[in-house]
Amino acid sequence: MHFSSLKVLLGAIVVSVGSFAQAGEITVSAAASLTNAFREIAGAYEAQHPGGKVALNFAASGVLLQQMAKGAPVDVFASADQETMDMAVQQGLVKAAARRDFARNTLQVVVPADSKLALKGLPDLTQAAVSKIAIGNPASVPVGRYARHALEAARLWPLLETKAIHTQNVRQSLDYVARGEVDAGFVYATDAALMPGKVRVAFSVPLDTAILYPIARTAASTNGAEASRFVNFIASRAGQAILAKYGFQQP
Repeated sequence: MHFSSLKVLLGAIVVSVGSFAQAGEITVSAAASLTNAFREIAGAYEAQHPGGKVALNFAASGVLLQQMAKGAPVDVFASADQETMDMAVQQGLVKAAARRDFARNTLQVVVPADSKLALKGLPDLTQAAVSKIAIGNPASVPVGRYARHALEAARLWPLLETKAIHTQNVRQSLDYVARGEVDAGFVYATDAALMPGKVRVAFSVPLDTAILYPIARTAASTNGAEASRFVNFIASRAGQAILAKYGFQQP
C-alpha cells in the first residue's frame, strides 16, 4: 500500500471514529406521565440525529430518583415536579445549572366513564358513595403530592385519607379508574385525555403552585454531549410541538 493511500485510510478511520463519538446511546429516565409524549419525541430525535439512540425508562419521579441514587446509569432525568429535581440536585445527581423547566400540566379528578356520581369539587369526594379514591403515593409520586396538597389546603385530607388507594404512579391511578376499581382518581389532564372512552373528567383541581416539569442532564452521564442535545431538542419547537400534541402546556 502506498504511503499516500495509507494516510487517506487513516484519515477516514479518524473521521468515522470522531463521528461515532459525537453520537451514541443515552438513557432517559422520565416521569410516567411523559410516557406517550417522550416515546414520540425519542423517535423524532433519532430521526433527526442519525447514530443517536434513546433508551427510555418510565416510573414515578421518586422511584427514578432512588434508582439514580443507587447507581443506575442515567443520562437525562425528567421529573413531574420541582421537589424531586431539588432532591436530585441536593444529592449531587444533577447540577443545578443543568436543570430547566420544559412543560406544564394541570391536576384533575376523573371517574369511570359510566359513573353516575356528580362530582363538582373536592368537598364532593366526602360523599358516602365515594369509597375509594386512587391517589399516587405522596412519598414518591408527584401527582400524589399535588393531590394531598390540594386536599390539605381544602382541609379535607383527614377526611379522605382513609379512602385513598395509593398507587405506584399516575398511570396506575388512571388504570384503576378506567377499570372501575375505584370511584375516582387524581391524574394529570394529559393522562385523562388518553382514555376518553373509559374515564370522564369530573373537575379540575385548583392549586396554588404550577405543575412544572424540569429536565436535566445528569452529573454522571457518560455521554454528556448527546444528553445535552436531547434536552435542547425537548425545548426546541419540534419537541414542544410533540408535547403540545399530548396536552402539555409550555412552562
